[in-house]
Amino acid sequence: MAAAAAGAHRPGPLKQQNKAHKGGKRRGAAQRRAAGRVAAKALPRRRRRDLGRVDRRHQALQLRRQRKEAVLAEKRSLGSRDGPPHLVVVVPLHSGASAHDTLHLLQSQDSTVVRIDDGRPGGFALLCPRLKQRWRFVAAQPGDVHAVLDLAKVADSLLFLLDPVDGWDSTGEHCLSCLFAQGLPSYALAVLGGTDLPPKKRIDAKKKLAKAIEKRFPEAKLFPLNTEQECSLLLRHLGAQKQRHLAFRDRRAHLLAYAAEFVPSQESDLVGTLKVSGFVRGQTLSVNSLVHIVGHGDFQMSQVDAPPDPLSLNPRVVKGQKRSQGMDIQDDSVNGADEMEEDVKVLMKADATKQEPLQSEVVPDPMEGEQTWPTEEELQEAEASLKAGRKVVKVPKGTSKYQAAWIVDDGEEDSEEEEEEEEEDDDIDDMMEEAASQEGEGSEEEEELVEEEECETMTVSECVRDDHYDEKVEEDEEQMLERYKQERMDEMFPDEVDTPRDVPARVRFQKYRGLKSFRTSPWDPKENLPKDYARIFQFQDFSRTRKHIFRQLEKEETEGASVGWYVTLHVCNVPVSVIESFKDGRPLVLFSLLPHEQKMSVLNFLVRRHPSNSEPVKAKEELIFHCGFRRFRASPLFSQHTSADKHKLERFLRPDAALVVTVYAPITFPPASVLLFKQRSNGMHDLVATGSLLAVDPDRIVIKRLVLSGHPFKIFTKTAVVRYMFFNREDVMWFKPVELRTKWGRRGHIKEPLGTHGHMKCHFDGQLKSQDTVLLNLYKRVFPKWTYDPHVPEPVPWVRDETVPLADEVEME
Repeated sequence: MAAAAAGAHRPGPLKQQNKAHKGGKRRGAAQRRAAGRVAAKALPRRRRRDLGRVDRRHQALQLRRQRKEAVLAEKRSLGSRDGPPHLVVVVPLHSGASAHDTLHLLQSQDSTVVRIDDGRPGGFALLCPRLKQRWRFVAAQPGDVHAVLDLAKVADSLLFLLDPVDGWDSTGEHCLSCLFAQGLPSYALAVLGGTDLPPKKRIDAKKKLAKAIEKRFPEAKLFPLNTEQECSLLLRHLGAQKQRHLAFRDRRAHLLAYAAEFVPSQESDLVGTLKVSGFVRGQTLSVNSLVHIVGHGDFQMSQVDAPPDPLSLNPRVVKGQKRSQGMDIQDDSVNGADEMEEDVKVLMKADATKQEPLQSEVVPDPMEGEQTWPTEEELQEAEASLKAGRKVVKVPKGTSKYQAAWIVDDGEEDSEEEEEEEEEDDDIDDMMEEAASQEGEGSEEEEELVEEEECETMTVSECVRDDHYDEKVEEDEEQMLERYKQERMDEMFPDEVDTPRDVPARVRFQKYRGLKSFRTSPWDPKENLPKDYARIFQFQDFSRTRKHIFRQLEKEETEGASVGWYVTLHVCNVPVSVIESFKDGRPLVLFSLLPHEQKMSVLNFLVRRHPSNSEPVKAKEELIFHCGFRRFRASPLFSQHTSADKHKLERFLRPDAALVVTVYAPITFPPASVLLFKQRSNGMHDLVATGSLLAVDPDRIVIKRLVLSGHPFKIFTKTAVVRYMFFNREDVMWFKPVELRTKWGRRGHIKEPLGTHGHMKCHFDGQLKSQDTVLLNLYKRVFPKWTYDPHVPEPVPWVRDETVPLADEVEME
């Protein structure tokens, strides 16, 4: 019984086979209509279904073996003779963790390993001919977040250095948050020291560190680095672990500069040709494609050279020297002196007919919309519209028809178009007027409370022992308090503004319109586009273009420098600031661009506010973006993430919901991670939000909503007299077609104005409550500002300021 229960019954070869159901007359009619045609996918699917059990098992075994061989081939190629060196970036996560001591211990770990200094501070290479492996170690500065992120974009492995007692500090926590949001490659954890602690404290510290690591790095192993044997184990782990892929870099050729040389042009010393040497990674690099230097912009290449490999495992590379026990070889190729003197082979030169252009914007033609001569149909339509538009206007005696056409009625008075920035300022003023009107007589008491809070802040700040502390922070404190007030008012009364009394409402809100339903009412995406939309590029089908380009990368073989080659790129028209940044010790990272990625368009990112950020972030405020391999500055719009065709503008970055960020930026094909930073007044960059690239879509409609509020003055069964929404009779008649709603869910409309002071009679679907508020919604489409800047200033090393946050906390209390 046990044996019978353990194994299921299997039918034998003599099992009865019943005839399949034919489907009756309809199936025969369908076959006659098909006329013998067979679907293209029917035969392969049937063939797969007809595979026997042994064949299916054999097919699964083959697929599993192919995947395993692909992983093994990737491991063997990385750091081998034919592949690029294994790039390891050492990231200290604690001020007490010394990267210099770790690198010094790694250098002396084996007598058969050859060490080569690359001339960079804290950088060297290890060559192990016995294991046929080579590594390159680069040390990242602890507080420079942008340098760490740039190195992590191209690193094969990250080596995190922890403190034996605390693990990581606040700077390390900030660095980890940025790395996890961008995408983490393969990593290893190491701890240096801890042997000087007493045995009991050492055990407690080890348990505490293991508990902290388990939350951040589940299933991660901690390697102690105190002896040469432990360093050998760490190197073996780095070389054998499975590589984690980052999608945005696997589809593009990328390179970390090993050496660089700047040749000024004949016209100016500020611009010239940059010769960058390094190992090609990711994909084959073509000389006709564009390259992006992270933090500096897009450039063209003139040629690609093949100099001798400075990290070759071949003994002939080192001339006149023998690889004896643990010798140190000093390499001076960073300045490009020795490398350029040796024989250099020219691999390829750029072809002007095949080279990608640098054009990033469309040059609009101002005469594009002009007509040469109207047709007969257009003349008839114009005459009919003139007849329909004629009206009787009172004019002074003796006025001609031409002069009368320019006389405007009081009700049709139109103001000049204001810029978006001025409208935002007006909205802010309206919100502040609303706040002042609601505070009323209690504003003086609040000012006294604010003064008392400032006094409390002053008493706390005395511990800083800075006589000019209050003078330094007074302006920043007032601006921050103003932003906190605006954010709080927007949360309590979303989109509500006060109707101005000095300007008619029909003039102030002339660009806005009413909608019957925000979800279902139509809105043409090509209506009233700004001039900046004439400068951008748009795809007819973005997802289709993306799939086509990725399919070409997989199928077609690109001519150029293969992965693992040591090449020198001649990058044209590069500013001298790039080589100055490289000489200052900052990493120089290059990425090749896919087709169309140099062109400007409208990018939409889906982000969520980071928990460490508590300060209000307002729309159209300048932020720093890390989008995939790019870094730039822009002023974004925030909008809700919904499945509808219209999306409501958000004035602040909400902490409790995912929002869509819209900017003008170069096209980037997803997937790509995005990080948003905000620059402090002292130069530091704080992480504001993290997310990913959603799509490249200029037709995404972002709607700004304004809410005008009124109060019921007299309430009847289904009618009410509402006041304080408008202040003249003409405004009531102008906004009469717009539907009304109340905060308690009633719907209604304006029937007629009462008097000349803005009172109006309204009809609702039910009786109002006396404490209810009548609202009128107005909508307008908004567009981002063209503030894209690829040059991001270098930040001050990130250190948590322990004094100012405490003062802020006291002030908020």
